[in-house]
Amino acid sequence: MSPALQLLRGLFYRPWLLASLAASASAFLLLLGSLGVAMHQVQVNESEQMNARGERFLERLEQIFGQLRQSVDQLQGLNIRGCNFEMLSALQQAAFNNRFVFEAAYLDDQQSCSSRLGERSFGSLPPPDIRGPTYSYWLNTTTEPDDNRAALILGRGPFRVSTSRGHLTDVVDLPPGGSLLVVLDHGTRAVPVLGPPQPWPPASENWPPNSKKALVELPDRLLYRMPTRSPDYQLVLIAPRTSQPLKLSGALWLLFPGSLLLAWCIGWTVLQLVQQSRSMSSQLQGALRRNELQVLYQPIFELASRRCVGAEALVRWRRPDGTLTSPELFIPLAENTGQIRQITDFVLQRVFEQLGQLLRANPQLYISVNLAACDVMVPRIGRVAARLLAIHHVAASQIAFEVTERGLIDVVVARDNLQALRAVGHPVLIDDFGTGYCSLAYLQTLPVDCLKIDKAFVDALGHDAASSGVAPHIIRMAHALRLRVIAEGIEYEDQARLLNSEGVNYGQGWLFAHPLNARQFAELITRGRRLGPRRIDDEA
Repeated sequence: MSPALQLLRGLFYRPWLLASLAASASAFLLLLGSLGVAMHQVQVNESEQMNARGERFLERLEQIFGQLRQSVDQLQGLNIRGCNFEMLSALQQAAFNNRFVFEAAYLDDQQSCSSRLGERSFGSLPPPDIRGPTYSYWLNTTTEPDDNRAALILGRGPFRVSTSRGHLTDVVDLPPGGSLLVVLDHGTRAVPVLGPPQPWPPASENWPPNSKKALVELPDRLLYRMPTRSPDYQLVLIAPRTSQPLKLSGALWLLFPGSLLLAWCIGWTVLQLVQQSRSMSSQLQGALRRNELQVLYQPIFELASRRCVGAEALVRWRRPDGTLTSPELFIPLAENTGQIRQITDFVLQRVFEQLGQLLRANPQLYISVNLAACDVMVPRIGRVAARLLAIHHVAASQIAFEVTERGLIDVVVARDNLQALRAVGHPVLIDDFGTGYCSLAYLQTLPVDCLKIDKAFVDALGHDAASSGVAPHIIRMAHALRLRVIAEGIEYEDQARLLNSEGVNYGQGWLFAHPLNARQFAELITRGRRLGPRRIDDEA
């Protein structure tokens, strides 16, 4: 490979360069597509607005005509004619009982009367716009901007009922210059119900247009066709397009910075992805795939007899180069990323695979497994353990679960899940007791079998006057609650004797044994011997 090509390849694979190229390319493409998106969005918004206006008007018009037909049918069914007191009462009752009836009137060749008495607004009407077999329709009797004037009139026989302009204008917000039209006579005539008259037909082609689309786009106007229940008329909403350039300009002002911001986000995401490939999180995921994690076992001894009764399963990460990554580094990371679930399942699987036979041969032996907060807050771990217990024929009492006080985020939920584990036979231990925030009141309600005293309190025995009394206090509290006690981090014989004299049942620490691999732990149990001091990173 030539030096120039090597240099180009080296530059190309730099995270910041890749991020810059991704941001620049995405900015160009986003800005290039913003214009088309803006134009399309303007059309969509116009269509949605007109559709909404049309639907509101159509719904109101159907309501109005429904009440008008109902009221005029009731009047037509009366056995009274003429303008007498009984007729006036019936007309007023029709207007009073129907929200959309503005006026009801009776007209014959000799006389006329109205529910509005002296304020009758009908007068001499032109021929109806729609003459049906039963009803006659007058669609626009006035163009005055007065909401208290009759606009739509329905007639049957000698009776007329009307609605006011206000019952239409309160649901339709027409743009300036817009109109609502009723198209009659198969598209040859249009009556403005609201708004000014419009040139009709709107285009050189015949109405309706050949296209089946509801929205018809013209250079200067938008027309929206609305279906109706009647074949006699069609509703058309017309709006001018004079405001479109302003909307388009506003959209572009939003699209330009939005596109640049999105491009910056894409570049940042690319940078994070490139860097993540080298991060500990991705390395940990790779370690899980490559089986770089291993499980060691910290033996737990009975202090009185110095007999090994079990062990705590510890996960360790040994890199391919032989170096160990501290659990204090990758365990919190795994808890934040959710990878801790995979690690917990891995530890359980290894415990059964490595020590299943040993546990079956020694029913009194148990292995404790640490649970993170996410494992405590859901019942998932119980199902995983049950499946492994059935496969390897190990008793539930031989698999204990350790939880820390800090992992009890929701004590109520944790109590239910821990109780479920305990109900099937799993012992439950509180690890690092005294370092969290678990109060005595909560501790009394938790289904716990054993408390583990943190190493910091064990180290303080006989040395730190301020903290040396914490461990005896925890011991007495545990005894009061009838709980067993395990002391962690015992390194000296005098610590073991003092703890035993205080009533501590069990202990673990380097005084007895360092963390062992599965083979070494099996030898410890089968041969009953005690191993000499070892380094914590030693393995077979």
